[in-house]
Amino acid sequence: MTYDFVIVGSGINSLVCAALLAKAGKRVVVLERNADLGGCIRTAELFTGFTHDVLSSWYPLFVASPAYEALGRDLHDAGLEFSTTDNYTGVLTDDGRSLVLHMSEDVAAERLDAIADGEAQRYQSALSTFFSENADITFGLLGNPLWSARTARLLLKETRRRSLRGTLEFFGNSLESCRTWLERDFESDLTRALIAPWVLHAGLGPDDAYSGLMAKVIMGAIGMTNIPVVTGGSHGIVAAFRTVIEANGGTLVTDADVSSITIDGDKATGVRTNDGASYPASSAVICNVTPTQLYGRLLDGHVPADTATRAERYRYGRADMQIHYALDSPPRWPDPQLVSTAMIHLTPGLDGVSKAVNEAERGLLPETATIVVGQQAALDPSRVPEGKSLLWIQLQELPRHVRGDAAGEIDVPGDGAWTAEIGEAYADRIQARLVKHVANFESSILGRRVFTPSDLESLNVNLVGGDPYSGACTIDQFLVWRPFPGSKNHETPIANVYHIGASTHPGPGLGGNSGFILATKLT
Repeated sequence: MTYDFVIVGSGINSLVCAALLAKAGKRVVVLERNADLGGCIRTAELFTGFTHDVLSSWYPLFVASPAYEALGRDLHDAGLEFSTTDNYTGVLTDDGRSLVLHMSEDVAAERLDAIADGEAQRYQSALSTFFSENADITFGLLGNPLWSARTARLLLKETRRRSLRGTLEFFGNSLESCRTWLERDFESDLTRALIAPWVLHAGLGPDDAYSGLMAKVIMGAIGMTNIPVVTGGSHGIVAAFRTVIEANGGTLVTDADVSSITIDGDKATGVRTNDGASYPASSAVICNVTPTQLYGRLLDGHVPADTATRAERYRYGRADMQIHYALDSPPRWPDPQLVSTAMIHLTPGLDGVSKAVNEAERGLLPETATIVVGQQAALDPSRVPEGKSLLWIQLQELPRHVRGDAAGEIDVPGDGAWTAEIGEAYADRIQARLVKHVANFESSILGRRVFTPSDLESLNVNLVGGDPYSGACTIDQFLVWRPFPGSKNHETPIANVYHIGASTHPGPGLGGNSGFILATKLT
């Protein structure tokens, strides 16, 4: 059979793209190299009766996305449900102080003012001023193809509104770091500690250029949409996408490892898989892979030398590690508000985040990492047996290649490779900090499962070295420079080959935006 579109990979961007193309009447096939669909959306019963999202888990970016606006009703009709909690994010510092944000502005304001007079006004003013003045241009740039008439019109409109000087001022201000914003606009170090770890979820550190902009975007987004999880586990959203795609004539194939893109003359005609199967494409091949896979494997020998060189130079970011706990009872946090909080960051504060990022970027295991604690069972009790609980731990300040331990406690191999022994030793360090703050933690542990950076890459080939964002998100690899300078939207040098996913504009996250942008162009 000849398809209109062949999509390589089945992550959120592929599923969004396939659903929109199928709904437009196109013949679509999605090919996934693993046994299960979903890319970083992976759910497993790691311990009997406990449903864990092994990798990604949270959907604020999707709920706020144009993809959800276009497909949400279809997905919910296909069984998708989200769960939320009013206490959507909080921070616990190593010295025992805490702050939790609530979906009610009044409740959140009361909590902010309790730590510093006028802090609520400063918080609300900072975000409301930013969004009222800059929402159109910020989300326009993040939600549209950058090389397009639509973006040109957006910039022309903004320049007329602001003047050229004002537009340049916006871009200049957008480059400020999160540290600059937090130290200038907030009085309490606890507010700074609440916000600073969120830039890690954008692949940045608090001292990176434009991390201030991304912190504002993230805090505004989660304040508007909450931090939802898929009821019953994230595999539910994959199942809903599958239903929508197949109901509209699309096909999804697992255990299909694409080895090459077939080229006739100067354009793509389909793909071949490792088992010798061919999937012809009359319109396009769409690849949700990293640049090194696309140009170094699938298109090897078919791209200009300068493109191949740029792909080889594409940089990957810090590594991630996941720890999953099954618990005999819900954690007894020192602040009762934390018990029902969706996502908690345990951190020394702004300087602690900065220190851990710096250590990781120098190849060291951080002495005091930012511990991202997800409590899906607080939102969705169906994931655990009655009376039980679970924790989803993410550590985003780790080196891909380990040169040493900042604390001088863990021996590392000379080749810098992650091993199970390093992973377990580092997990012990993290667990010891949790035990200090959660009274019943150690006694309630029924099981612990560690996924090192090398484990993550084995689960998803796009997570190179355990980088959860498929490439460093620093400014030189973002916006018009993602995946590298010379890129134009989601096009490649080969006709009928398109590139989507976390390695492309507008970057990582469970928003499905690159898949949406491309599908909109192709329909």
